[in-house]
This record gives sequence, C-alpha cells and structure tokens, in this order.
Amino acid sequence: MPAPSASLQATISKVTKRLLPFLLLMYVLAFLDRANVGFAKKAFQADTGISDAAFALGASIFFLSYALFEVPSNIIMHRVGARIWMARIMITWGLISAAMMFAHNEFTFYVLRVLLGAAEAGFFPGVIFYLTLWFPSFARGRAMGLFYFGAPLAFIFGSPLSGLLLDWHGLGGLHGWQWMFMVEGLLATVVGVWAYFYLDNKPADAKWLTQAEKDELSGVLAAEEAHKTTHGPSHLLSAMRNMKVLHFALIYFLIQMSVYGVVFYLPTQVANLLGTKVGLQVGFVSAIPWVCALVAAYILPRMADASGNRRGYAAAILAVSGLGIAASVATTSPALALLALCFAAAGFIAVQPIFWTFPTDYLGGVAAAGGIALINSLGALGGFVAPNVKTWAEAAFASQSAGLYLLAGTTLIGALLILAIGQSRALPAAPAARRA
Repeated sequence: MPAPSASLQATISKVTKRLLPFLLLMYVLAFLDRANVGFAKKAFQADTGISDAAFALGASIFFLSYALFEVPSNIIMHRVGARIWMARIMITWGLISAAMMFAHNEFTFYVLRVLLGAAEAGFFPGVIFYLTLWFPSFARGRAMGLFYFGAPLAFIFGSPLSGLLLDWHGLGGLHGWQWMFMVEGLLATVVGVWAYFYLDNKPADAKWLTQAEKDELSGVLAAEEAHKTTHGPSHLLSAMRNMKVLHFALIYFLIQMSVYGVVFYLPTQVANLLGTKVGLQVGFVSAIPWVCALVAAYILPRMADASGNRRGYAAAILAVSGLGIAASVATTSPALALLALCFAAAGFIAVQPIFWTFPTDYLGGVAAAGGIALINSLGALGGFVAPNVKTWAEAAFASQSAGLYLLAGTTLIGALLILAIGQSRALPAAPAARRA
C-alpha cells in the first residue's frame, strides 16, 4: 500500500493534537468514575455495613443498565452529533457519580449504580465511532492507542487522588469515600460543559481546518465508508445479527472480564500485598501497573500497525495478560506479584485499541454506530459477570486465588478467539504521496 500523502498526514497530525488530548481527559474521568468504587470498597463497607456479596452486586450492576442503553445512546449520537450528546453524557454521569456520597445503604447504592450505568451508556462506543469520523483506517490504530492512555492515566493520577481523598476522612464531617465520589463526579460535570463548546461533529464543521484539509480528509473517509457499507452490514439490523459482529462482541466480553476482574479489586490486592489499608501509599503503588499499561498502549498498537499482523499481535498480548493475572496469585513474593500485575494490566489495556480496528474496519455508517455499541454493550456485561464470578469461585473453591485463576482462563480463551477472526477485505488506500 502506498504511503498516504504528506498533506493528509499533516492534517491527521493536526486532528490528533486537537482532539485526542480532550478525548483522553474525558476517558480519564470516565474510567475514574467507573472504577473509583474499588478504592472506596473497604472504607465504604466499614461505614455502611454492606457485605462483600452486596458490594460485588452493586459494583457490577452498573454494567446492566450501561449495556441496556448503549445502542440507543449511540444511535442518538449518530443523529444529533457528538458535541451535544457527549456533553449530555458527561454532565449527567458526573452529577450521579457525585451523588454516590449519599449511598448509605444497599438500596441507595444499587439505585445510584444503575443510574450511573444508564447515564454513562454510549460514552465509550460514542468515542470509538467518533474516531472513525476523523481518522482513516491507516491512522486509527494509533489514534485509539492514544485514546486508551485514558485507562492507565486514570490510575496513575487517579489512584493517588482517590487515596488522598479517602485520607480526608472526617474533614467537614464527611467520610473519605464521600469526598472522593463528590470531587471526582463534579470534575466530570465541568468537563462535560466544556465538551459542548470544544468538540466538532465532523471535519466539515472544524473551523480550525483549512478548506483543502477538510476536503482531502473527508474524501478519504467517504471512500472508506462506501467500501465498508458495500462489503459489510449496511444497516442497523443487519449489523446486530451479523455473526462476525457477535464474534467481536464475545471477544470483547472476555477482555472486559479480565479488565474489571482486576480493576475492582486491585487496590485491595495491593493493600494485602503491602499489609496496610487502602490510602495514599496503596494509591501510589497501585499506579505502577498502569504506568506499564501506558507504555504498552503507546508502543504495541504502533508495532501491530507496522507489522500488518494486528490479529497475531492482539492474540499474543492478550495471552500474556492472562498469564500475568494467573502469576499474580501463584507467587508468594509481593514484588513478583506486582510485576505480574504489570504484565496483566499492560496486556489487557494495550490489546483493546488493536481489537477495535477489527470492527471499525468492517462496519460503516449507522451499522458502525449500532454495531460498535452492541459490541461494547455485550462486552460491558463482562464487567458485570467478572466480580460476581470471582466471588463465586472464591467461595466455591474456598480459595482467595480461585477467582483470578478463573479470569486468567477466560482471558486465554479470548486470545484464541482473536486468532479465529477471519480476514476482512482491504480498505481502499489513502492518496499516495506524490513523487517529486
């Protein structure tokens, strides 16, 4: 395939610098608001008396309403544009996340987690779809890799922040977990208001691009879109029942099981390794695996793009993640366990931007909006299943390690399913650079 023209590459660089930092900020806050319940676990349970089983249900029930509203949310965004819809999502989820400070019993905890899932539904698939409107296929893997910095950054900076806020226990008559939910939720609301004024729906709307830049980028994207709608599902219903889309959804479900099986319990696991309570120290140590994930999310998608073998790279990366999850509980050494968690986190974060190139190269138009949302919504159910399966396995086998061994196994199955993805028809080449 000839190299894209210098002018197109310059335009994509301009788009990257404009959009990715802001989308990254949004994802950091989304992931933090979704996972901070793991930091609150011990203090929250101690203050409210909520049991381990009730906590696991409340933490995971978020994903049921999230999955239910994913597809409708993304279809609405396809119609009204990202500028309005992304702002709505962030403002509402931020306010509900802040309201978690009032979750003093199981019922309130469950209700707010259900509402939080409904409010945030559509954010992630919305961004993935949004990136298809701005980045051609050859640049999309790297763009998604940069976007996926959000998850590790949420823990690199968010873990110490959450730990610090938990240490504010008693300040102003509030528990530390109340401060954490309130501050982090309101931050998301502020950024949601900002999103309304900052985002543009598509290249043609961008005042910061020249007309020539708009025309060239829009032309390349339109050619890819026409190819995808010709060779893949062309409307919503065909995408929803397409076997290849369902295959993608199953893989993503297994990836998300590994992600949230670790994320919800990582602070507690690190605290146990250190022999201390969850606080600022645990927050800093918990950030270490996410530093590794940040490096991996930058390097590995680029290597996969350059190799031309994204499928092989993705399968190998996910397999390493599964082995890391297993090794984290197989060793008695805290240092080796932390190293294994670094491999686990690096793997299940870095594989995701590579994974998303498969459905986005296959789906176009409204089929892309609906198909991406379906994959993400079914995948999100992995976030519901993981904590409950982990708790069940630990009780059934009377072992604190059984749950993570089970999640390691499902992660390895996901790696095998990636190898089984069929080859897609090549997308049309971008305009080549002219020879002097």
